[in-house]
Amino acid sequence: MKILIIGTIASSLYTFRKDFIKSLVERDYIVYAFTTDYSENELAKIEQLGAIPITYKLNRGGLNPLSDIKATYDLSKIIKEIAPDLVFSYFSKPVIFGTLAAKLAKVPQIVGMLEGLGYAFTDQPKVLTKRVQLIRKLQVFLYKISLPRLDQLIFLNPDDPKDLLDRYAIKVDNVAILGGIGLNLNEYSYQHITNTSLPIKFLFIGRLLKEKGIHDFVSAAKRVKEMFPDTQFIVLGAIDDSNLGALQKSELNNLIASEIINYPGHVNNVQDWIAKSHIFVLPSYREGVPRSTQEAMAIGRAIITTDVPGCRETVADGVNGFLVEKWNPQALAEKMIFFIENPEEIQKMGYESYKIAQEKFDADKVNKRLLNILGL
Repeated sequence: MKILIIGTIASSLYTFRKDFIKSLVERDYIVYAFTTDYSENELAKIEQLGAIPITYKLNRGGLNPLSDIKATYDLSKIIKEIAPDLVFSYFSKPVIFGTLAAKLAKVPQIVGMLEGLGYAFTDQPKVLTKRVQLIRKLQVFLYKISLPRLDQLIFLNPDDPKDLLDRYAIKVDNVAILGGIGLNLNEYSYQHITNTSLPIKFLFIGRLLKEKGIHDFVSAAKRVKEMFPDTQFIVLGAIDDSNLGALQKSELNNLIASEIINYPGHVNNVQDWIAKSHIFVLPSYREGVPRSTQEAMAIGRAIITTDVPGCRETVADGVNGFLVEKWNPQALAEKMIFFIENPEEIQKMGYESYKIAQEKFDADKVNKRLLNILGL
């Protein structure tokens, strides 16, 4: 049986689909892994998993209809030549155009997975710009064309199908909720916190964008430091200069110079940074189910995150951390202060995070659920 996986960036496909690909190969399926952005080294890594890497063209961020139509037609020809039994695509554009291409190629089974609805469907403190509103309308139009042609559509959280399918009256025959895409828990082993005395360390991991909550994290950090100046706030993530909501380089430099945050830049040992922290904080505006939070939970860290789609799937409020109102730095700061004043809760809630991760985010369990959804 031939299974074709359509993704985008090769490094992402290898990092986040590695265990899934392995599970397919172990079952003697022939797996083709489609990617648009790649290096030869990354393609070699995918090949080492037992998959056959295939490169194709798709403008991930553009809005050029003619280019997308041509790319869809070209992709359908490649798919038709392989003649797979199942096409499984993930991320917005691969789901849209991969589905249409697979339909053109007359593939027997077509499945898509949306790991989140993305920026255009994320509520903002201010009214969405006309450009974002246009992007949302265009995406809805394309979803209405493509999604009904799927045999199955998978979401990570239960809010996304309500906010997309129900809200915009898009009919899909079969919808499934997977939960987080999971982690290889052997790579994220539980790390006991040996010391909860001051200073307490709060960790943020994510691109330094408004919708990831970086501005709220910084604002809360400033409030906490007024009362507990030794508290440490560590930020791991890259600046996206092309994004209007990005933290500016000058602002980041000022925060570092004033010792509001500790910013080590790009790191390859994220697990070590999580292990050295006490609390993981992600005040995002919307997620699928955030991987960074799953990683922190698996290592055994309490979580403070926002009560929004995706993020709320990671926290049992008051058990392994806290859910706070979105766009509310004061509420965020109050929960940070709770941990500073009640350090015994850090270890206790962190262990609850670990238990939830074992149950919900073990890649072996998640992949078995995914294979079951795919009927494999």
